[in-house]
Amino acid sequence: MLLEGAARPNLHYPDRTYSTAMPVPPKLQQLVDLFSASPKQVKVEALVDYAKRLADPPEAVLQEGALEQVHECQTPFFVAADVDDHGRVTLYFQVPQESPTMRGYAGILADGLNGSTVQEILDVPDTFYLGMGIEEVVSPLRLRGMGAILARIKRQLRQAPAA
Repeated sequence: MLLEGAARPNLHYPDRTYSTAMPVPPKLQQLVDLFSASPKQVKVEALVDYAKRLADPPEAVLQEGALEQVHECQTPFFVAADVDDHGRVTLYFQVPQESPTMRGYAGILADGLNGSTVQEILDVPDTFYLGMGIEEVVSPLRLRGMGAILARIKRQLRQAPAA
């Protein structure tokens, strides 16, 4: 599914633009559309809501040691990507409650990508979140961390045994 639209200005780098046409799984596309159309305050509230709803990883994932730290994040941020026998992905995150922005982003990724195929996730543009207009409410340092999180997920999926 493609997000319709022309190039938008990049708020952090005014001399650059990025295209809002990007291939993303349908559930994630709905979230991109929702955030993109929302005012700044609603984006903040939505991030906090996703932070509150993010489930902790199951005990089995914690015991396996499957969670990998994303060192590029200021926040202690851990992620694990699991591929089932049908090639569908489940993402697990461990992010402190005290970090609602990054925990909210993890919630968006979980909600938007869980159940997708490996290839669907690998095809998601590394900076898809810019199409959400999230740079209005997130610092450049946190944006860099968001890019690193998706990169880490993709690396884990590339290294996962084929289903």
